[in-house]
Amino acid sequence: MNETFDIWSLLAGLGMFLFGMFILEESIKALSGKAFKKLIRQYTDGRLRAIRSGALVTAILQSSSAVSLMVLAFVGAGVMSMENAIAVMMGSNIGTTFTAWIVATLGFKVKIDTFALPFIGLGGMGMIFFSSTPKLMQAGRLLIGFGLLFLGLDYMKDSVDNLAASVDLSHIPDYGLWLYLVVGALLTALMQSSSASIAIVLTALNSGLITFNMGVALVIGANIGTTITVLLGSIGGVQSKKRVAVSHLVFNVGAGLIAYFTIPVFVWFIKIFIEVGSNSVIALALYHTLFNITGVLIFFPFISLLARTLVRLYPDRRTVVTVYIDKTPMEVTDAATDALQEEVKHMLEECQLYNLRLLNIDEKLVFDHDTPFQKNAQMRLTNERLYDQIKLLHSDIFAFYSKIHTQEMEESDVKRSERIIYASRNIMNSIKNFKDIKHNLDEFDASENIYLNTQYKLFRRRLVDVYHEMNKILEMKNQEEQYRKLLSTFVHVEEDDKRLITETMQAVSDKKIHELEIASILLVNRLFTMSCRLQIFSLKDLLLTPEQVNDFDRALDMKDIIEEEHAKS
Repeated sequence: MNETFDIWSLLAGLGMFLFGMFILEESIKALSGKAFKKLIRQYTDGRLRAIRSGALVTAILQSSSAVSLMVLAFVGAGVMSMENAIAVMMGSNIGTTFTAWIVATLGFKVKIDTFALPFIGLGGMGMIFFSSTPKLMQAGRLLIGFGLLFLGLDYMKDSVDNLAASVDLSHIPDYGLWLYLVVGALLTALMQSSSASIAIVLTALNSGLITFNMGVALVIGANIGTTITVLLGSIGGVQSKKRVAVSHLVFNVGAGLIAYFTIPVFVWFIKIFIEVGSNSVIALALYHTLFNITGVLIFFPFISLLARTLVRLYPDRRTVVTVYIDKTPMEVTDAATDALQEEVKHMLEECQLYNLRLLNIDEKLVFDHDTPFQKNAQMRLTNERLYDQIKLLHSDIFAFYSKIHTQEMEESDVKRSERIIYASRNIMNSIKNFKDIKHNLDEFDASENIYLNTQYKLFRRRLVDVYHEMNKILEMKNQEEQYRKLLSTFVHVEEDDKRLITETMQAVSDKKIHELEIASILLVNRLFTMSCRLQIFSLKDLLLTPEQVNDFDRALDMKDIIEEEHAKS
């Protein structure tokens, strides 16, 4: 290798190119808002329309990975069919060839710094001067993205030119084009961007470092390597996501192999229209587009067959999240109601686990055992996955409750089951409140304001204290003791609520908290307090007799009785 070759110039160029692509993609998403997601969702009700939508959105976003991950999300949410998802992914392969055309037509035909540097300069000034106007600021980011993309390409081109001057291709062993296909796939898998790897291939081809046929094999490999992003995005997902990811792999590998074994035919066809020797980068961009379109044409008739095959290979497996109700026949209504009650207690336990994790509290401070979800999970559940399982559990509880009511039931069992389902709803609303204030709590934790930091710590302590008291209530055998302890716990929650309001008023007077932060801390406290109340109400409906429930509800309206009960405890 010639000493004039600068590896850092090549890496800097690659870094700028990737960062430019990232900024470009993010700014376009921000400028468009929900437009692209809406486009994909609304205009994919047929396979041809799905292919067109996938190609269009990918060409604009400059990222097949972004479109593929959107598709995974839509399929996982059940808003897009398997066949249409496959069609969108096929279309995204056509759309991603637009990047190669941009690089081939502009990157090597125009003096790059004549427009790259002005783009970066204007974009940077736009972001500073229009920072208060989101749309204009994102437009500035868009210009910076374009500028960095082409400036990075220029760096790569210069460094590869130096390398090409010192390399004699005749002295490189001929291992066959399959090796370049593998290199292209690995390069794309490592960088998570087929656009970047194709830009590198075009740069090497323009410098004479590789032959046209080598470039063709590398481009085929890049198309295969891009499937790694979707495969990674499907890990741990539902079966439908896995089907989409595998369909993307099957299509790209299948189209890639067809293209590889027909390279002579494609090259012959391209030479009819383009002089490959003098316009090799344009010819390679054309090849990239042609073989992707050919792949879509070949696989289009088999979309339905592929979808059916993948459904058989990855059948839907319903996650069992219940512990008690799935083992109890609903025909025995009193036993079924008991099982329903135990299942809602289980849901309360998972709710406590979720809320503790949101506040970064070690669950061992509250639990001396693993919850059922933890026991059944092969690995630690993420907060998102835990929340989804609690939602599914709530759905199963309501479905079981509805089925019970189709049976002959005593009036007392009917009212009891109604109170149990109220408890389940209160628990679900409780964790929804916590989910809504998660970002605020994180801001308090990271804030430089000492008062907000202190309140964040107090929120954590308040939650642990409430859960300790609730768990003591669950362990009590005497319903009268449970009744009094529930009232006492409710009073503690109310006192903590009032204490924070008083302290915040004092902090405002002492100028320890800014005006914008006042609303945040009061909102968080209100939802936090409401969440704790809802969990106490759930215990009330689960544990107390109908008479005690009525007494409890009346007591909440009678402050003197609450204070009396608190004094007794």
